[in-house]
Amino acid sequence: MSGGGEGGEEGPDLQFTPTWVVALVCTVIVAVSFAVERSLHYVGKFLKKKNQKALFQALQKIKEELMLLGFISLFLTVTQNRITKICVPENWTHHMLPCSLDEKDEESKKSTSHFQTFFSSNDVFGTTRRLLGDDHPSTEETLGYCAAKGKVPLLSVEALHHLHIFIFVLAVVHVTSCVLTIVFGGLNIRRWKHWEDSITDENHETQHAPDRTVTHVHQHAFIKDHFTGFGKDSAIMGWVRSFFKQFYGSVTKLDYVTLRLGFIMTHCKANPKFNFHKYMNRALEDDFKKVVGISWYLWVYVVLFLLLNINGWHTYFWIAFIPLILLLAVGTKLEHVIIQLAHEVAEKHTAIQGELVVQPSDDHFWFHRPRIVLFLIHLILFQNSFEIAFFFWILVTYGFDSCIMGRIRYIIPRLIIGVFIQLLCSYSTLPLYALVTQMGTHFKSVIFDEQVQARLVGWAQKAKKKGLRGDNNQSNQESAHHGSSVNIQLGSIFRRGSVPENNTIVSRDEESG
Repeated sequence: MSGGGEGGEEGPDLQFTPTWVVALVCTVIVAVSFAVERSLHYVGKFLKKKNQKALFQALQKIKEELMLLGFISLFLTVTQNRITKICVPENWTHHMLPCSLDEKDEESKKSTSHFQTFFSSNDVFGTTRRLLGDDHPSTEETLGYCAAKGKVPLLSVEALHHLHIFIFVLAVVHVTSCVLTIVFGGLNIRRWKHWEDSITDENHETQHAPDRTVTHVHQHAFIKDHFTGFGKDSAIMGWVRSFFKQFYGSVTKLDYVTLRLGFIMTHCKANPKFNFHKYMNRALEDDFKKVVGISWYLWVYVVLFLLLNINGWHTYFWIAFIPLILLLAVGTKLEHVIIQLAHEVAEKHTAIQGELVVQPSDDHFWFHRPRIVLFLIHLILFQNSFEIAFFFWILVTYGFDSCIMGRIRYIIPRLIIGVFIQLLCSYSTLPLYALVTQMGTHFKSVIFDEQVQARLVGWAQKAKKKGLRGDNNQSNQESAHHGSSVNIQLGSIFRRGSVPENNTIVSRDEESG
């Protein structure tokens, strides 16, 4: 039994391979795998120590993706023999090709460059098969098996290896892209901390002398900056202004101060010292764990793209515009929500006593669901990662001049669009999302830290148990009613994000935190 090598050379299988070769290869594989696993383990311990629960869960999501990749790799390896021995009529393979058959003949005549040869997966996998004595069939053997039946293989060994590498590169690039986006976006959001500190200092100085001045609504700076008038023309101008504002100063201090006040006055009026910046960061970290994963519908997207990547269609070029258009639409919508908040106040009031307070509402978002914005950002980052991963996979596997890479006039715009999306999403769209999505009707459960959430749940469970004891006793019946009320109220807090105005839980949380 022999393993296929490059150029059809045969090599010994494992039973005739020197033990030092087997031991050396196994040592390298185990050492690298163990180093990666230990690194992720220590990163998780560090995040736990810093009480970064959301980021720790994001790390767990990354581990899940790595486990999925491992299963895909194992599945492809185990089923490789059978897949390559599935034979089909030759005319079936002449349709829906990424490259034409004429280009295939030209490619076979070209000599590969040093860069391509050095990184060739054929060399890598061919060497690995020789070292490990892999008994997978060579290309000639597979073709011989199907040729005996007058057919061709459904998928060659080399094509299967390339597909294997592409799936791995896609997952790695997507995780890297998400991490870079959250890191650079987070750095931009952390700059707002001095706004939070200055607001806290101002509130401390004026808490004993609240502002009772009555001011015409159009004299407030927030209304001046965002109100575009009444009527159809003003609505169009509002959308145009929202589109361009996402490219410069997407979030100003005036926006932050006004939206922060609207959130506090709606959800935790009893706690004027509420640290909105800390809550916003926790909410963003909680959302990040959802973005970093690759959901099933994203894998469906990959399959559809691979199906439609047909010669002459330039699918890889046109698909680059999908995340760009979605990103511009999301940024415009988030900026327009701020304008809507200003218009809502201007239309309801002619004069305001004290500070201007906007009213958060889900009505300002698409289909009254702020979570749709997170779904679109997830889709945008994945599509952009897919474009970048596909480009580098072709570059390393087939070379820059390969037919599947396409013409230079299609390549350069794709790269420019990919970089632009990464920068705009990091420095504009993500900070906008972190702030504006807090203007929904309900707050997020991360407004409570872990200890407070545990105390609330424990309190509810104790009250419920106490109320369920002794149904024949009137006092116990009253306790049961009280326990049910507690659970109903807690359910309202965690599911709908609404806290009664006299609730002091948030105040205790933030003062201790």
